[in-house]
Amino acid sequence: MRKITIFGKKSRKNQAESEKDPAPQSQNDTAEHSETALEEETAISLAAQADGAEQSAQISASENADKEKDASFLPAADEGSKFAVKKVVSVEGFVTLLIVLAIFVPIACIMGFGNMLNTLFNNALDLLLNTCFYLLGVAVVIGALSSVLTEFGVIALANRALSPLMKPVYGMPGATSVAIFSAFLSDNPAVLTLADDVRYRRYFKKYQLAGLTNLGTAFGMGLIVVITMAGKQVTEGSVILAVCMGVVGALIGSVLATRLMLHKSKKLFGTEAEAAECAGDQTFDVMRQREVRKGGFVQRFFDSLLDGGAGGVKIGFAIVPGVLIIANLVMLLSDGAGAGGVYTGAAGEGVGLLPWIGAKLSVVFKWLFGFSNPDAIGIPITALGSAGAAIGLVGSGEFTATEISVFTAMCMFWSGYLSTHVAMMDSLGFRRLTTSSILYHTIGGLVAGFSAHWLYALFALLL
Repeated sequence: MRKITIFGKKSRKNQAESEKDPAPQSQNDTAEHSETALEEETAISLAAQADGAEQSAQISASENADKEKDASFLPAADEGSKFAVKKVVSVEGFVTLLIVLAIFVPIACIMGFGNMLNTLFNNALDLLLNTCFYLLGVAVVIGALSSVLTEFGVIALANRALSPLMKPVYGMPGATSVAIFSAFLSDNPAVLTLADDVRYRRYFKKYQLAGLTNLGTAFGMGLIVVITMAGKQVTEGSVILAVCMGVVGALIGSVLATRLMLHKSKKLFGTEAEAAECAGDQTFDVMRQREVRKGGFVQRFFDSLLDGGAGGVKIGFAIVPGVLIIANLVMLLSDGAGAGGVYTGAAGEGVGLLPWIGAKLSVVFKWLFGFSNPDAIGIPITALGSAGAAIGLVGSGEFTATEISVFTAMCMFWSGYLSTHVAMMDSLGFRRLTTSSILYHTIGGLVAGFSAHWLYALFALLL
């Protein structure tokens, strides 16, 4: 390029000299051609180097890809995805297969393979018709009622009035008292219909909302349990005192389980994240202000009633998988053979493993809970899957007031939590905390029964 620029600016004198003396021009052309050839060789050399570098990069990329194929774990292409990529052949596949076989092969050997499958299916149908639809009805009614209470300020009043009590005891806002009251009158999923309303979530931090399942479940079916136990005949002691101590024991267990859950959730979410973070940019002081629908009193009443009921329908269907799967397995391990000890594949049959374990640990349970009747251990174990089924067993035996106090505490506290906890935590958006929530609720239930036993023994001596 430099050569072209120089010759492009020759003067007329130089042009004339060139015409007179062609030999120098020829020499200049030769020099120009030599320099052009040199530049072309340089360009070819640079191009060859670039091609070599590109080939080296491709080889390196190919080697890296081969190494990645040998890795045992690959992150998903989409960072926001809940799935990742693993090798087809891995240890966990064999471990899972062994666990499934270890659970179901012995059951099939006892019951018969066909009977086991029929019992699983019949249990699922029975749970769907008699438990899930019942819970669906509870969720719709409580959802409608809670929506009305939220719309017209009852929950706001409870939050302001009871915060001085709920905060130091449970570490929860005063609005939690409404969830306790709802679960006590109905069943565990009642808390979900409350939490489904974004206006109710505004009272909570995110870490506090994670503890709502444990706190609400601790009082599930409480009214039914208390009334049923109070009407039972006992061989010795005061049944009224026993029921009262059972309720106190459930309170103690609820504090422990909720506090353990909050300790866990604080580490994950901190103390500043809002539970209603997706509610928009509108912020206000929930102790002095509340949100309401626009319109007149009558319109607001019917809108809140129907919206709350519709939310209950959604919650009711969301808990179906957890109930049909978890409760089904608990029933299979808890129930015994059919009439005459024969398996027919009907609903309510099982291998009786959990009661057998309880009988082997009867000495421990006698000290912890004061059980003298060997059938007593089957009642709280049954409450793991269904509180209604558990209290139904109380009428078939003769129990002391001490045992009634423990039944009251543990049936109300556990109230079928194995069949509802998974679905409840999933509905609240805390699926990864489900295992911790179940663990803490198991511990809380044991503490509730232990506390009820020894509190009754203490007050029985004083009175």
